[in-house]
Amino acid sequence: MSEPAAASPVTSAPERFDVVIIGGGLVGASLACALAPLMNGQQEDGLRVAVVEANPLPPAEDTGRFQPSFDARASAIAAGSRQRFIAFGLWEAMREHATPIRTIHVSERGHLGATRMRAEELGVPALGHVIPNAWMGRVLHRRLAELPLTWYCPARVAQISVSAQGHRLLLEDGRLIEAGLTVLADGGRSGLKERLGIHSETHAYEQQALIATVEMSQPHAGVAYERFTSEGPMALLPLGGRRMELIWTRSPGETAALMDMPEPEFLKALQAAFGERAGRFRRVGQRHAYPLSLIRASEGTRPGLAVLGNAAHSLHPVAGQGFNLALRGVTDLVAAIAAGQARGDAAGDVSVLSDFESRRGADRDNVVLFSDGLIRLFGVESRWLGHARAAGLIGLNLVSPLKRLLARRSMGIER
Repeated sequence: MSEPAAASPVTSAPERFDVVIIGGGLVGASLACALAPLMNGQQEDGLRVAVVEANPLPPAEDTGRFQPSFDARASAIAAGSRQRFIAFGLWEAMREHATPIRTIHVSERGHLGATRMRAEELGVPALGHVIPNAWMGRVLHRRLAELPLTWYCPARVAQISVSAQGHRLLLEDGRLIEAGLTVLADGGRSGLKERLGIHSETHAYEQQALIATVEMSQPHAGVAYERFTSEGPMALLPLGGRRMELIWTRSPGETAALMDMPEPEFLKALQAAFGERAGRFRRVGQRHAYPLSLIRASEGTRPGLAVLGNAAHSLHPVAGQGFNLALRGVTDLVAAIAAGQARGDAAGDVSVLSDFESRRGADRDNVVLFSDGLIRLFGVESRWLGHARAAGLIGLNLVSPLKRLLARRSMGIER
C-alpha cells in the first residue's frame, strides 16, 4: 500500500484509476479487500484502485495486543457475511474477537408469544457473530496494507465532476484524480451525493437508538435478544464474557432522559423495560444516541458511479441488516466488475453497473421492506393486534419450514 503523497498543485494530467473508493471505513475497506484478485499486482490488465479517506488511519505496523474496551461499538455479522469474509481471506483473523450467536430470541413485552431460532436446527455452527468494529477495522486495514492500491489519507474530495473517462475528483489539497468508477462508500456524510444531484428519500422514525455495552449477572450462552415494547424495539447482542451490546430505541425526549440518568437509575429502567430473560443488568458503559430514519438514495448507480453502504441505504438497527446488506452489495459489485473484465468492459461501463443493479435490486428492496415492515408492525399499539402478533410468534415456532426460510434470509444465506 503506497504512502499518501505530499500535496501538490493541480496539473493537467490527473492520476488515473479504474476504481476510486470514497470512504475507507468498514464498507469501503471491505470493497477494497474484495477487489484484491482483480488488482494489478502481477497482472498487466489488473485494476488500479485508490481509496480516499478523510480520517487518519492507525499505523499499519501496529501489532500490539488488541483489547476491546468495555465501551467498544460492535456489529452483528450474519452467517452469509462470515462466508464472504472467508472468501476475502479475512475470517481467520476476524474470528479471534468474534462472539458466536447460537440462538436468536424474539419476543414482545406484555404477550406470551416468542420465537427462537437455533443454529443447530439449521445445521450451522452459528447464526452469526458479533465483532467489535475496531477489530474489524484493524483486520481490514492490515489486509489493505498488503495490496497494490493507493491511499489518499487524510484527504477530502472538494469537487466531483463528470468527465469523458468517468469522474474527475479534486481533493482539498489540490491533487486531481481521474476515476473510471467512483464508489461512494462514505456513509453519505460528505455531501457528494447531493452535489451530484442524487437525493435521498427519508422516513424519520421519530426515535433514537441508545447504544451501550452492558454487563450481565449470568453468561449469555450466545443468545441474541430482540424484544418489542410499546415504546420501541430493543436488542441485546452477545459479546465476550458476560458483556452484551444494548440497542434501545425510544423517543428523542425519553432517550435524552436515559442518557442523563445516573447508572443505578438507568439500570433499573432498563431492567423494567427488558425484563429478566437475560438476567440482571449489573453495569453499563458509555451511552451513545443516534436519530433513526429509513434513508434510501434515489439512485444507486450512474455511468461511472456506484453508491454503497449507508450512503445508499440506512436501516433501523434492531433488525441487524444494515452492514450485512452492504457487504452483499460489495460482493455483487465485485462480481459485476469481474464479469465485465472478462468481456473487456471497464469497471465504470454502463453494462457493468446495470449488471450490478440487477444483482442488488431485489435483495435491497426485500431487506428494506422487511426491516421497515417489522418496525411498523410492532410499533402499532393495539390489544387485538398484540394478540395476533403473539399468535404469529408462537405459530412461527410450530411451522419449521417458514422459520427456516426466515432464519436463512436473516443470516444472508438466501435472498
